[in-house]
Amino acid sequence: MSNDDFTPAARRGSPGQTEQRRPLTLRDVSEASGVSEMTVSRVLRNRGDVSAGTRERVLAAAKRLGYVPNKIAGALASSRVNLVAVIIPSLSNMVFPEVINGISKILEDTELQPVLGVTHYNPEQEDKVLYEMLSWRPSGVIIAGLERSEAGRAMLSNAGIPVVEIMDVDGDPVDSVVGISHHRAGRMMAQEIIDAGYRRIGFMGTKMPQDHRAKKRLEGFTETLAKAGLELADQEFYEGGSGFAKGREMTEAMLGRTPDLDFLYYSNDLIGAGGLLYCLDKGLDVPGTLGLAGFNAIELLDGLPCRLATMDSCRREVGEAAARIIAEQANADSFTSEQVVLIPRVTPGDTLRQR
Repeated sequence: MSNDDFTPAARRGSPGQTEQRRPLTLRDVSEASGVSEMTVSRVLRNRGDVSAGTRERVLAAAKRLGYVPNKIAGALASSRVNLVAVIIPSLSNMVFPEVINGISKILEDTELQPVLGVTHYNPEQEDKVLYEMLSWRPSGVIIAGLERSEAGRAMLSNAGIPVVEIMDVDGDPVDSVVGISHHRAGRMMAQEIIDAGYRRIGFMGTKMPQDHRAKKRLEGFTETLAKAGLELADQEFYEGGSGFAKGREMTEAMLGRTPDLDFLYYSNDLIGAGGLLYCLDKGLDVPGTLGLAGFNAIELLDGLPCRLATMDSCRREVGEAAARIIAEQANADSFTSEQVVLIPRVTPGDTLRQR
């Protein structure tokens, strides 16, 4: 998907072809591993006398296929339950409650109920959560991000249910996708800062091996700076949770070593708010001498002495659009992959000079 192929409004399309889907069965694993279905069942239930070599072959085949055992017993074994697996990286991150509210709003008028799984930005934990939640045969999956392990992607691809990956559209989705382009978001914010006349820009954000969306925003941001003949004058990355204290600490350190900065760009609003409070305490001229901006448009910050410039990530709209796709396709025998691209909005607040 090209980062430039966007219209100025939300766009909904069907990049994938309609196709028949079914969950994988014991027979699939049996054929892939070359042993009987009964032996496969014994291995996966960890019962019976099975040789180590056969057990290893069956487990390897199941993992390669993305097979997840069905915990619904008896007559219900071929059915789905009215649950939608919603898998997010964090409950402490203030971004995701609004996404969940959007999902709940749409599903409350259906028989479907969301159930939450949390991965803590850990790919191994995500695979574990996916395995357990899919084993109950939910009617659909809504999962944050596009970056999956090979096993996770296989489980989703072969679940036989609608899957919606959310929050990000810069990548290759398993099925449907709803979100914003974070590359585009970074480019948009950089252009606003450049157009406002700022030139000495520092960046502060989380360490990014697992925060793929923040990484994409920074890539878009620096690409746009480069086109204007600029580069980041300073940058700093942190581990752990976001908070006002972390933002204050990082801002003090950065301005101490690079005092001629005229703009500070933060990867999220919470550390940006901490930086803003530090600047106000020090009597700095914001936004005249020093501008600041964050990301996410967190409503909690509306009570600050001045409004931080930020960008809305369309959180509630993302949740609502994802839930609609699941609700529309949950009982279908075939599914159509959908793409919903939402356009973020820059809010200048009081910390970005107006042109």
